[in-house]
Amino acid sequence: QVQLAESGGGLVQAGGSLRLSCAASGRTLSRRSMGWFRQAPGKEREFVAAISWAGSSTDYADAVKGRFTISSDNAKNTVYLQMNSLKPEDTAVYYCAANPRYWLAEAYESSYGYWGQGTQVTVSS
Repeated sequence: QVQLAESGGGLVQAGGSLRLSCAASGRTLSRRSMGWFRQAPGKEREFVAAISWAGSSTDYADAVKGRFTISSDNAKNTVYLQMNSLKPEDTAVYYCAANPRYWLAEAYESSYGYWGQGTQVTVSS
């Protein structure tokens, strides 16, 4: 069983920055791609960003392009989401997820078999 644990969420003013981390533990997949998703109150969960195992492919939702950056440190089994220029509409619970199709940076929830519990990000105006 793969466990994913997010951290780094919190309350920040609009225009500020946060860096989320997601650490994998347990029976870690030898290779995996990773994604970040978010769910705002009353809305469905949506894709934010993804990165392939080698880091050669990344994908971002249009709403975060140019503001968020996904990166990974495979030696530490950790993926990061650097969030800059935060807006109130970025307020959500952020989830990381692991995808065994390690060569792809995918936006589809159904591709991800392992999920963390989420971390709350609140951006005040």
